Amino acid sequence: MSTQIKSTPILAIDDEQTNLKLLDKMLRAEGYTRLTLLDDPRRTIDAYRETSPGLILLDLNMPHLDGYAVMAQLRALDDPMLPPVIVLTAQSAGEFLLRAFKSGARDYVTKPFDRAELMARVRNLLEAHLAHRITWAQNSVLEELVRERTAKLRKTRLQVVRRLGRAAEYRDNETGNHILRMSKISALLAARLGWSPEDCELMLHASPMHDIGKIGVPDHVLLKPGKLDPAEWELMQSHVSIGADILSDDDTDLMVLARSIALTHHEKWDGTGYPNGLAGEAIPQEGRIVALADVFDALTSERPYKRAWPVEEAVSHIREQSGRHFDPAVVEAFLDALPEIVEIRARHSEP
Repeated sequence: MSTQIKSTPILAIDDEQTNLKLLDKMLRAEGYTRLTLLDDPRRTIDAYRETSPGLILLDLNMPHLDGYAVMAQLRALDDPMLPPVIVLTAQSAGEFLLRAFKSGARDYVTKPFDRAELMARVRNLLEAHLAHRITWAQNSVLEELVRERTAKLRKTRLQVVRRLGRAAEYRDNETGNHILRMSKISALLAARLGWSPEDCELMLHASPMHDIGKIGVPDHVLLKPGKLDPAEWELMQSHVSIGADILSDDDTDLMVLARSIALTHHEKWDGTGYPNGLAGEAIPQEGRIVALADVFDALTSERPYKRAWPVEEAVSHIREQSGRHFDPAVVEAFLDALPEIVEIRARHSEP
């Protein structure tokens, strides 16, 4: 550490050339070689940026800018690694000392200064600052590692989430592109309804899990080509509660939103939906958004048991169901965003 300390840049500011020459001689005699001497305090900030000093020796009584003003300029830089300041002055009264410390000084030496005392203070503050910089650098590295690891975990988690959603849709003769389209449409509608960019991104990643509960529905019901009887329909409806159960016990924003969507995307604005017969704004907005996005993409997609509706027919159906199946505000956002929704469909059409 001794070599590092001796090679640390030091900035000395004093309007008296005699004092600067004395400091230069004393510091070089101790082995300090990277010295910048200023007799004009107005050049302090430029010199600071050029040299990145580890210590500043500062006179108080100077023309143009006194030492207090210089320290104010340094503080205004908002540099987390601002070096310690040793004030060198002939003023020994307590009021000057107190003001200097309040202005940011770390130490105070009165002129004429004792060489051994000043060099000891210089070394102590340089050691402390060097230790601080090492700790700061280590913390920065650790923070970057944490950010990288968090990003990787988040990416992995989102990949798992997407695959879970696709697994449920493939079981139901759906396609991965349906999941992609309806999630993008859901995020677009959320944005049109005033959701923040962060919440829209959550919607993009949570909505693919809306039908995850279909994993728990028996094949003879899920894949039945004809109309379901009442008992089978009850089993089919259970997929929302199964999905909510699968996604429970996780308090992250993503999973909380995904659970709400899984549980409520089959509720209807007029209260005739399931599983709880919620109506109007009692249905969480995320459920209302996904309900429309899911139905629109399903209507306009071909399935083994149905033809794909033309977009115009599907839009007409959405209009008719405003205030019945769908939230009128969501329908309005859907109609406003229709050109972008059609573009999403074209960009992610079936192979």
